[in-house]
Amino acid sequence: MLRLSHPLLRKSSKAAICILAFICTTLTTQAQYGGYPYERNMRLGLVINPNISWFNFDNAQYSGNPGYRFGYGLLADFGFARNYYFSTGLIINDLRAQEMHQVESGDIISTVNNTVSLKYAEVPLTIKLKTEERNFGRIYGQFGVTAGVRVSARERRELPDADFQSLSGTDLVRLGLQIGTGVEWNLGGNLGLLTGASYNNGFTRAIRNGGEPKISYVALQIGLLF
Repeated sequence: MLRLSHPLLRKSSKAAICILAFICTTLTTQAQYGGYPYERNMRLGLVINPNISWFNFDNAQYSGNPGYRFGYGLLADFGFARNYYFSTGLIINDLRAQEMHQVESGDIISTVNNTVSLKYAEVPLTIKLKTEERNFGRIYGQFGVTAGVRVSARERRELPDADFQSLSGTDLVRLGLQIGTGVEWNLGGNLGLLTGASYNNGFTRAIRNGGEPKISYVALQIGLLF
């Protein structure tokens, strides 16, 4: 019986075992993905997200109107099973909405109307389910959460010639529940066009005032995939 007592023989045996394990892992991965050698397990994209955002108030004395802004950033999809992806990225989201409440001064009741602009750096943490590849591309559905950090907060009061001023009393972190759907269009080669829509329901407070508002939004998603 041959005994692997020499150090070189032991090192060669370990190297052979590692190579064999790598080959088996590669073949298993290809089998899990249906034997499609050109299907990638990761995809990156650049996106722009026009949005409509609004405040949800806990206090009935407060109300508001929606505002229109946009977001932009990078997204990344990482496959962990066939047609199942962990989708994340970094999105700079600019959200704007109106906040209205009544102020009593003696016998006079007046309405204060402020426009609030909040900008967040958000990281989506979602699961994306995609259909099989077709000639036109793939349809997807998405569900998960977003975690954001406030980048800036500004406010414009309803006064003649008023401009946006820095707003204090805003919370640093925003969390939201996100659901969306869309299509990844095949443009040929590695290039794709992303079109979709999503709803993001904020469930953390945005501003520390009497209304305790949470900010939510609906966004379109347009981007290039590589």
